[in-house]
Amino acid sequence: MVDNPTTNALFEEAVKKIKVNRIANTRINEIDFNNLVFGKKYADHMLVADFDGKEWKNAEILPFQHISVSPSNAAWHYGQAIFEGIKAYKDQEGNPMIFRPYDNYARFNTSAERMGMPDVPEWLFIGGMEMLIDLDREWVPANEGCSLYLRPFMIAADEFIGVRPSDTYKFVIINSPSGPYFNKPIKLLVQDKYIRAFPGGVGYAKAAGNYGGAMYPTMQARKQGFDQILWVDGVEYKYLQECGTMNVFAIIGNKAITPDLTQGTILAGVTRASVMDVLSDMGLTVEERPVSIEEVVAAWKDGSLREVFGTGTASSVAYVEELHYKEHEIRLDTANYAVGAELLERLDAIRTGKAEDTRNWNYRVSKH
Repeated sequence: MVDNPTTNALFEEAVKKIKVNRIANTRINEIDFNNLVFGKKYADHMLVADFDGKEWKNAEILPFQHISVSPSNAAWHYGQAIFEGIKAYKDQEGNPMIFRPYDNYARFNTSAERMGMPDVPEWLFIGGMEMLIDLDREWVPANEGCSLYLRPFMIAADEFIGVRPSDTYKFVIINSPSGPYFNKPIKLLVQDKYIRAFPGGVGYAKAAGNYGGAMYPTMQARKQGFDQILWVDGVEYKYLQECGTMNVFAIIGNKAITPDLTQGTILAGVTRASVMDVLSDMGLTVEERPVSIEEVVAAWKDGSLREVFGTGTASSVAYVEELHYKEHEIRLDTANYAVGAELLERLDAIRTGKAEDTRNWNYRVSKH
C-alpha cells in the first residue's frame, strides 16, 4: 500500500491547482451495479487540463460532459493521441484503492515522449486522479469482478492542419464503473498477414493509432468466428506479440512464457508485470523471451501446453479456449485452467485488500 503521507502530500498539491465544480445531482441511481457492461456508463465527474505550450493550466474537475473541439484540431488529422487504462477497487472496508497507478503514470509519459507530446506532471496525473476518485468514490463497484475503470488520455489541441507536433494539448480523465471486458473464454486467430507493430515503431506506446490500425483485421477475424487476433512479428511472421489488446502467456509444463519487450513492439503491460510476479509466487518458472507460434503448436502436440491466456487492465486474465494457426486448431479445456484460476484469485485478493499487499501495488484514496 502506498503510504498515506505521500498520498496526502500529492492530494494537497493538486487541491491548490485544481478547481472543483461539483455536479448538482448525482446520476448514480441510474446505474444497475449488478449488470455492469464494460465502458458504457460514466461517473459524475471528469478532470480536464490544458497545456499552453509551456505549462499545464486550467485544471478542473467538472461534471461529465462533451468537450468542444475545432474541426481543425490536430489530433483528428495526425493522430497525436495517447491513453491509459487503470482500475480502482474497493477494499474490505469499502474504501477505494487504485491498482499500480504509478506504473501507468510512467508508461503514459513514455507514450507521450514517443508521440512528441509533453509530460503530464505527477500532481495532475496522480493527485488529480485521487481527487476525482475521492469525489466519485460511491461509483467504485463493490461487486466481485467489477471495478471503476479510469481512462486518462491526452490529445493534441492546436487548431492547425500543418504537419508538425502540436504546441498545445488537452489532458482528461474519465471514470467508468465496469464489469469484466470478457465474460467468457476467447477464440484467437493467429494473424500472419496484417501486422500490429514493427521494431522502431510505436508498438510499445499506448497510442490511439495502434488500436485504430487493428480494427480492420479484427473485424475480419470476427466474421470468421474469432474474438481476437494473436499478432506475430512482421519480419519472420512467427514470433508472438500481443493477443488482441492484451499481453499473452503460455503455460508449458511448469513454465509461464511471455514475449519479451526488447523489440519495442509490445506494450509493457502493468497487469503483465503483476502476473509475472504472482506466477513466480505460485512456483512457476517465468520466462520472458521470444516465443514462436511453432513452439506453442509443438507443445500442444506433445501435451505440455497447459493453458494460454491474455492479460490486461480491462480484461484482467482472459482464458483462451481456441487458437487457430493455418491448419492447426488448438482447443484447450478452460474449465480446468488451474494456473489461470489461482492467478486470478490471487490478483483479485491483492486488488481488493483480501490478501496482504506485500509489493505496495495499491494506492489508497484518502477521504477528504
